[in-house]
Amino acid sequence: MAGHSKWATTKHKKAVIDARRGKMFARLVKNVEVAARVGGGDPSGNPTLYDAIQKAKKSSVPNDNIERARKRGAGEEAGGANWETITYEGYGPNGVAVLIECLTDNRNRAASEVRVAVTRNGGNMADPGSVAYLFSRKGVITLDKNGLTEDDVLTAVLEAGAEDVNDLGEVFEVITEPGDLVTVRTALQDAGIDYNSAEAGFQPSVTVPVDLDGARKVLKLVDALEDSDDVQEVYTNVDIPDDVAAELDAEE
Repeated sequence: MAGHSKWATTKHKKAVIDARRGKMFARLVKNVEVAARVGGGDPSGNPTLYDAIQKAKKSSVPNDNIERARKRGAGEEAGGANWETITYEGYGPNGVAVLIECLTDNRNRAASEVRVAVTRNGGNMADPGSVAYLFSRKGVITLDKNGLTEDDVLTAVLEAGAEDVNDLGEVFEVITEPGDLVTVRTALQDAGIDYNSAEAGFQPSVTVPVDLDGARKVLKLVDALEDSDDVQEVYTNVDIPDDVAAELDAEE
């Protein structure tokens, strides 16, 4: 789930080690396959594939799985599915905007699962374009702090075209224009700074603050959507204030 809140970070960390690990592996492997199909199977000439492989490795996806997905996508090995990307739009509880990216080989199944998850969890689907304008496409790089300060990161990435560095508690988030993502990522590597993930995603331009009850409802909707194998990413414009995030963490 992407949105401005420390909760998103802690939730992501927990998601890496909980029972959803298998589902997450499947998503990461799918990303590798699609990136290889779209841009070719050589990571050195295909930055999207390079980043998809890096993210899968960081999440402990076995190298064999990654390599097989790369080969399937590049056509070096049979068995690749015909994946297509579809974006759905909707509103969740409290009027929170929701953008749902699917990567699926069955458009009807994806549409049905998304609709059921949204309507059963206090949301409603929206017409194409009615929610998307609240978000802008950005490159997002996350990295562990590892003793670094915000100034250290800014110094490394500013000249490469980074727009912003956000402190999300345990990690830093570097925001770029999608076209500058590879340059900024390379600048971090050149400065000897390791990163967790680098990918294009959606950032909300306007956020909706919620109380504890609202936060619970929105997160329940996000969880329901992420339970679908066809859903790759869920973006919302929810703003969970620090005190509410602390209460949610205490409930875990």
